[in-house]
Amino acid sequence: MKPVWIVDDDRSIRWVFEKALTREGIAHASFGSAQDALDALREGAPQVLVSDIRMPGPSGLELLQSVKQRHPEVPVIVMTAYSDLESAVAAFQGGAYEYLPKPFDVDQAVELIRRALEESQRESAALEPDAAVPEIRGQAPAMQEVFRAIGRLAQSSATVLITGESGSGKELVARALHRHSTRAAKPFVAINTAAMPKDLLESELFGHERGSFTGAQQQRRGRFEQAEGGTLFLDEIGDMPAELQTRLLRVLSDGTFYRVGGHQQIKVNVRIIAATHQDLETRVREGSFREDLYHRLNVIRIRMPALRERREDIPLLARHFLARSAKQLGVEPKRLSEAVVEYLGQLDFPGNVRQLENLCHWLTVMAPGQAIELGELPAEFRAQPAAVAKGDWLDALAEEVKRRLARGESGILDALGRQFERALIVKALAHSGGRRIEAANLLGMGRNTITRKIQELGIEDAGEGEK
Repeated sequence: MKPVWIVDDDRSIRWVFEKALTREGIAHASFGSAQDALDALREGAPQVLVSDIRMPGPSGLELLQSVKQRHPEVPVIVMTAYSDLESAVAAFQGGAYEYLPKPFDVDQAVELIRRALEESQRESAALEPDAAVPEIRGQAPAMQEVFRAIGRLAQSSATVLITGESGSGKELVARALHRHSTRAAKPFVAINTAAMPKDLLESELFGHERGSFTGAQQQRRGRFEQAEGGTLFLDEIGDMPAELQTRLLRVLSDGTFYRVGGHQQIKVNVRIIAATHQDLETRVREGSFREDLYHRLNVIRIRMPALRERREDIPLLARHFLARSAKQLGVEPKRLSEAVVEYLGQLDFPGNVRQLENLCHWLTVMAPGQAIELGELPAEFRAQPAAVAKGDWLDALAEEVKRRLARGESGILDALGRQFERALIVKALAHSGGRRIEAANLLGMGRNTITRKIQELGIEDAGEGEK
């Protein structure tokens, strides 16, 4: 965490803060003038700034303005005498977090700084660096469509609606859209609209003024203001309460809103990306989602496929998750046997990519050996898939085609064909002891063909060359 900055030309005030913050274990730095702080601002920002208003040279209000222009997320506490009320009002209008009247109680001052630190850390978490976000991975035709859509939208600021089941990776798509856009240098702010009650969600989105409700002890910037110039990702938009749908529609229409309890109109320049696992058209027909808001959000739609629609990506994703878990835990990455890879490719994974990721983390921690076999999977994964247990593979294939058609999928022949070829080659190689020429003869294909397909299908440990 970065230090708290204390700016005051009065040495005794700085000394009081230095002693109090040292006692509390809070990192800090002191400056005798606003100009000194402005010079230091070129090297980096504080976590919280505490500044007097009246000082020789640039004033505390000028310092406040500079900080808010360069680092709007930094809470600024201004210190002022009771007779300086007009300056305090000007400070609030300039975006100050709170004011501290002189003479002040030291414990009260430290408590105020602690609240500001918590606020700053919460905003920092919301503005998590996009570089820490993993790239989307996938080779399946359905994923290539997603990648193409992201590429086409690279230079656009259009509103995007991402649909797909829970755990399929909708937020990764949103972050990729931001990372490859002209707004990449600005904040990416994410909020799950289904994860908090209506009153709290309103404050989180639009911010609130001091005293606007019980517990609102200071003004707070909402997620729209935090995302200024960048992207705001609204996850699970289908669960947004009706009253907030109306407020969101207003922002989408003209880019303006009011903080909770506020009377000053705020204008923002923010790109909206929304996501939902629900059928918004059905919710519109039911009257639980505004039709005009739906059309505002549904400018461009990207559908994130479920993992069962991209089964050929399971080996790629599993290797990635196993490697990442091993790196996090400081151990050697584990490896799935071909039997496990083939088995996992037959599962539906109702929790999608997130469920596969959790499985790989569990295996990294719990599986005893480096090569993971079927018997080492968690109990809930060991039951044979229903389609395999039926025994009649043609019936099972027909049911799978029926399910995919019902979901409106396209490219079914290519997706199932790759899985079919993979299963044939894996079993033939296992039967031949890894001898590719013998496996090719058994399958009725050429030596070059089986080598090419082994590479295309990502079949690892396929065999021992041409023996």
